[in-house]
Amino acid sequence: MTIRTTLRASAIALVAGVALLLGAGPASAHAQFEGSDPADGASLATGPSTVTLTFSDTMQQGFNEVTVIGPDGTTHYENGEPKASGDTVSVAVSPLGAAGVYRIGYRVLSDDGHPVSGSVGFTLTAPGPAAGTAPATGATPAPAAGAEPTAGQPGTGQQDAGQQDGGSPVWPWIVGAVVLVGAGVVVALRLGRTGSDR
Repeated sequence: MTIRTTLRASAIALVAGVALLLGAGPASAHAQFEGSDPADGASLATGPSTVTLTFSDTMQQGFNEVTVIGPDGTTHYENGEPKASGDTVSVAVSPLGAAGVYRIGYRVLSDDGHPVSGSVGFTLTAPGPAAGTAPATGATPAPAAGAEPTAGQPGTGQQDAGQQDGGSPVWPWIVGAVVLVGAGVVVALRLGRTGSDR
């Protein structure tokens, strides 16, 4: 009786452990957006000279896009190429213009090769030095159609659906875990019957 119970418990524990490891793998493998400076939803009296995005993994250099778009939804204020340093990506910002909501859009590549994209926003409460004029020469042009992240509302930290970590959907892993646990139960029951037949 003791041997049969031990075998059954061991089989269930083994299968459940494998299922948990497989299920946790994709969730922990990819970089996640962790915050920004200026913070999402912040209200600023003066515009930042740089925006910085922080992630949960080291970011690759040379494969990143960061945009800073003004309240009119078309004028870009990012200036130059984004720079990756450890778990952050930053870009210089030209003097801002009209007061209102500015959106920071990003599509960046983590060290494991998976893209992370989304947007955050901040509010400029007083007109900046460039109010009524175009941003300084050298501001990065808008990315090609389809490449620019969808702008979210400030304070929400919205990220593009299906693009947050660039990984596969979670549901196949859940189904696989259920199947493995079911298989473990069947094996345990068969082991139990074999032991009782003896």
